[in-house]
Amino acid sequence: MNYLDFSDVPVMRRPDEKSGTLLKKFKKVIEDKYNVKIGDYWDFHKWSTDNFVEFWTEIWNFAGITYSKKFHKVMDRNASMDGPKEWFRGARLNFAENLLKYKDDRIALILTGEDRKSEKVTYFEMYNEVSLYTAAFRKFGLKKGDVVVCYMSNRKEAVYAMLGAVSLGCIWSGALPLLGPKAVLNRFKQVNPKLLITVDRFVYQGEEIRMLQKVKTITEALPSLEKVVVVSSKGNIGIKDIGHIRNCYLLEEFLKFGLNEDASVPPIHFEQVPFSHPVFINYTSGTTGLPKVVVHGCGGLLSMYRDFSLHLNTSRGSVWLSVSPVGWVTWNMTTTLLSQGFTLLLFEGNPYFISRTYFWSLIDQFKVSNLFLPTSVMDEFQKRELVPTEKHHLNSLKVILLGGSVVKPQIYDFIYQKVKKDVWFCASYGSTELMGSCLILETTLPVHQGESNAVSLGDKVEILDETGTPVIGKFGELVIAKPVPNLLVGLWGDQSNSLCIKSYFSKYPGKFSMNDFAIINPKTRGVIIYCRSDETLKQRGCRFGSSEIYSV
Repeated sequence: MNYLDFSDVPVMRRPDEKSGTLLKKFKKVIEDKYNVKIGDYWDFHKWSTDNFVEFWTEIWNFAGITYSKKFHKVMDRNASMDGPKEWFRGARLNFAENLLKYKDDRIALILTGEDRKSEKVTYFEMYNEVSLYTAAFRKFGLKKGDVVVCYMSNRKEAVYAMLGAVSLGCIWSGALPLLGPKAVLNRFKQVNPKLLITVDRFVYQGEEIRMLQKVKTITEALPSLEKVVVVSSKGNIGIKDIGHIRNCYLLEEFLKFGLNEDASVPPIHFEQVPFSHPVFINYTSGTTGLPKVVVHGCGGLLSMYRDFSLHLNTSRGSVWLSVSPVGWVTWNMTTTLLSQGFTLLLFEGNPYFISRTYFWSLIDQFKVSNLFLPTSVMDEFQKRELVPTEKHHLNSLKVILLGGSVVKPQIYDFIYQKVKKDVWFCASYGSTELMGSCLILETTLPVHQGESNAVSLGDKVEILDETGTPVIGKFGELVIAKPVPNLLVGLWGDQSNSLCIKSYFSKYPGKFSMNDFAIINPKTRGVIIYCRSDETLKQRGCRFGSSEIYSV
């Protein structure tokens, strides 16, 4: 595909009468309340960025955000993108309370993996489990502002611990379980955690990964750490197995601390905090030094609803495959979907290459409706020709999103020709600093080969040339030009925001730089991500990036 030639970009899928029912309902709310007539999607997008204060107010209302005190000001409508912004001033709410608002018998979590039996957890059961964690954390002395870190595979205990910690106003962070102690300490030393939760072992790609010796090394280098909690993956380790780790408890014993004298569980008291109060800490890759410590508040509640309910036209009953463990921002994003009542299928390990057809059988077995996968996985599927067979129906599968790196045009052909011809598929684009996607799949628009077919509502995305001028049909750097509530609230320890401004807002003053190179198709208005802006090569005045190299 020649990215400079937009004359004949293939259409991979077109919307039908069932597409975008929830978005159409939301648009009708806007039209009636503000007495406006909105045309097609791009007309709606223009309204959402021209009136971003009203737009995000209505997302708050339409999503049914749970709060104890409503905001008195959403945002200054004349605010520029010159640094982190305070949104929904005056509001008091709790992030975890919003993820626990459903307490019914519908399935919240499905648990499976390379080395475990499958299990299902209802929303009612999950709430009760989180009550145990919250009570134990409170009895231990955790309070608002304390940092709790996780070093664990993709397990239910990570979800429960996050919800329990955040219910108290604590800040949740984590490191990938495959990282070694040095890389983990490069992250955790910066945030001075008070409690660490981990697991004794897990299996990844058929190999047993033992954690306890690594945990010992980590805890010895973290003087702020007052307690370590270990999950026994098979229920077969005892005190003697963790005795070499200071202040260490097995999870079962630790949870007993919070019980009342009659062994009952105290009710959850959700600490009410401002909208910008830190909820999550994530880390950048650290390729040029120590990882930057990215802080997010409650903004993900809004962006995740916009992205995965409105744009993808998804409702309760959908099943999302979640493979990312704590440490990837995608874990935070998919876990936030509990606020929408979705079912999360947590896979512990790597489901992609167990056999040639295991992954597709997994989708059929658990009736997975939505996939959010690393681009590299689908690249490998295409390379190895790991495709569904005649025994696979994939009737439940509605949406496939890819992200994390450039999505080649050939992958669109692979999905629609070899996987499922009537699936909704698109490249999704965000970042660690953006708890959400600024480029997303929109089911009321056609999908064109190689493109993200929509810019997310409320996100004013521009492509800037070397002079900082917005361009269409030409290569440039992607920026966000107006405030959005899901952007990072700052960098940890950067009280003056000087490092944050230097890192993200100084290259193009008044705009947030995503540091990626992209182009807008002037005919479809779809966007093609090209490469990191620092990976762009220039030959005889022509720019080209990794996506062109990949397509050779």
